[in-house]
Amino acid sequence: MEQDLKNSVFLPKTNFPLRAGLAQKEPETLAFWNNLNLYNKIYKKGKNKKRFILHDGPPYANGHIHLGTATNKILKDIVNKCYTMLGYGIHYVPGWDCHGLPIEWKIEEQYREKGKDKDAVPVLQFRQECREFAAKWVDIQREEFKRLGVLGDWQNPYLTMTNDAEAIIAGEIFKFLKNGGLYRGLRPVMWSVVEKTALADAEIEYHDHKSNTIWVKFPIHTAKDAALVGASCVIWTTTPWTIPGNRAIAYGAELDYGLYVAEELAEESHVQQGEKFILATDLAAEVGERAKIAKLTLLKSFKGSHLQGTICSHPFKGEGYEFDVPALAAEFVTVETGTGLVHIAPGHGLDDFLLGKENQIEIPQTVGPDGIYYQHVPLFAGKTVYTAEGKQGDADPSVIHWLQEKKMLLTKGRITHSYPHSWRSKAPLIYRTTAQW
Repeated sequence: MEQDLKNSVFLPKTNFPLRAGLAQKEPETLAFWNNLNLYNKIYKKGKNKKRFILHDGPPYANGHIHLGTATNKILKDIVNKCYTMLGYGIHYVPGWDCHGLPIEWKIEEQYREKGKDKDAVPVLQFRQECREFAAKWVDIQREEFKRLGVLGDWQNPYLTMTNDAEAIIAGEIFKFLKNGGLYRGLRPVMWSVVEKTALADAEIEYHDHKSNTIWVKFPIHTAKDAALVGASCVIWTTTPWTIPGNRAIAYGAELDYGLYVAEELAEESHVQQGEKFILATDLAAEVGERAKIAKLTLLKSFKGSHLQGTICSHPFKGEGYEFDVPALAAEFVTVETGTGLVHIAPGHGLDDFLLGKENQIEIPQTVGPDGIYYQHVPLFAGKTVYTAEGKQGDADPSVIHWLQEKKMLLTKGRITHSYPHSWRSKAPLIYRTTAQW
C-alpha cells in the first residue's frame, strides 16, 4: 500500500528569494538603513546611559578604502555595537586626516602626468587643490564605509582641514607657548629630497642600495700619549657626502685598539710607507688588506679610554675646515665592521646628534631641503647629494676627489646594503638637521 510521506517531511521555510539579486537588493538595503536612521535612534536612546566614546583614528582621504581601512572601521563598529548591547550609550564620530604627504603626493602625480612642475605652482593654489581632492574622497569613502554597515554620525564627521579643527590645534599650541613649554631647536630627521619633507618611521622602507664607501684619515695633533701624535684615526663611512659635516670621532672606551705602522705596501696603495694609524685590534688586518698594505705592524696596544683627550684635524684642513675634531667615548661603537672608530656628523644622524649635544659639539647645517650643500659649505657649495628625481648627485664624487687631493683617503669601495627609502617615491633618504618645535 502506497503512503504519501510528503506531509510528514518538515522543511524550513524562508522569505529569502531563490536568487540573491544583489545588484538590486544592495541599493534597497542601503536606502532602508538610511531611512531607518538607526545610529541617531541608538544615540538618542543612550543619552542618559553611561557613555562609551570610541575616538576614531582617521584614515587619509586620498583614495578608495582598502582592506586595511575596511578592517579598521569594521572592528571599531563591532566594539561600538557590543557596548550598545552591554547597555552603554555610544557616541561615534568618524573622521578623516586631510593633511600630509599621501594627499600631496596624489596631486603631484597628477602634475607629473600633465608634465607640470610642482615648484612652478603657487603654494596657495597647491593647497587648495589638495583641499578639494581631500573633500572629494571624504564623500566617496563615507559612502563606502556606510555600505559596510558601519554605524556612526556620518553627517557630522570631523575633518582635520576644517577651520574649527585647525583653531583647536592652534589653541593647544598657544597653551604650550604661554606655559613656556614651546621652544625651537635643531634635530636630525629622515628627509626626502624628492618630496622635500621629513618622514615618520612608518613612512620609511628599507631596500638594498649601492653606496660609495670610504676609509678616511684624521691626523692627530694633540694626545695625552705623545706616541699617538702624528698618527691618524681612521674612520669608515658609507656616506662620503657627510664628511663636510664631521665634527668628532667616536671610540669605544672598553674596546681594544692599537697604533699601527705601514711598513710595506702593495701596488696601487694610497698609503705612504711609514704612516701610522689608530685602528681597532679586531679590524686592523681587514683594513690593512683593503688599503693594500702588505705589512701592517702593531706598535702599541691600548683600551679605547686611552684616546680620551685626543684631538684630530679635519681631513679638509686648510680648505675652510680649521676646527678641531675631538675623539669622544660612545657606547654605540662596535667592532662588527669598519675600523672601530666612528665618523660623527651631528647634523646627519641621531646617535651623532645626541653625542654632539652631550659634548657641546657644534651641530652644523650643511645640506638644504633640496639635497644641495648650502653656500656656506667650503669646497662643496652647490653640490648635490640626491637630485629631485632621487638619483645620486655629484656630492660623493666631489668629496672623494678632495680627500684624494689632500691625501686623506686611505681606500674606497662600493657596498650593497639595506638603506632607508621613501614609501611613496621609493627614492633614497638622507638624515639632515632641521628646525623643530
